[in-house]
Amino acid sequence: MADSTPTLFEWAGGEPALRRLIDAFYDRVERDDLLAPFFPGGVSEEHRDHVTAWWSEVFGGPKRYTGQLGGYESMLAHHRGLGITPEQRFRFASLMSLAADDAGLPADPEFRSALVAYLEWGTRIAAANSAPDAEVVEHAPLPRWGWGEAPPYQG
Repeated sequence: MADSTPTLFEWAGGEPALRRLIDAFYDRVERDDLLAPFFPGGVSEEHRDHVTAWWSEVFGGPKRYTGQLGGYESMLAHHRGLGITPEQRFRFASLMSLAADDAGLPADPEFRSALVAYLEWGTRIAAANSAPDAEVVEHAPLPRWGWGEAPPYQG
């Protein structure tokens, strides 16, 4: 019997829901003194689309980021040399969590736990890879994030 547990991508509401998340997040970033300097002139439509593709794939959706946008190596290249500080990393994670509310993503504890777990993991990887002297892993698979310890309750 096949596992009927939905992916995080499916549970969130698919690509339209994740695009709402990314738009809500970057709308907050553009108004944020700590993060806006990473995007002089604002966050482009292309960037928003590419990040939506990344999150969609990470959360179990279509493999568009890997298939069309360069996969892990491309994401790594975008963060190299940025010098992300601990404060910027934390602000990124915090604003993304708030953006999940703005975007109307599921508020159940299981989904939000998985979302925050990915934010913690992903932002720490990005910050480490952004250091000027970083010794980065050049080639790695794009992560496929799951439910962790608590799958969704489907009473």
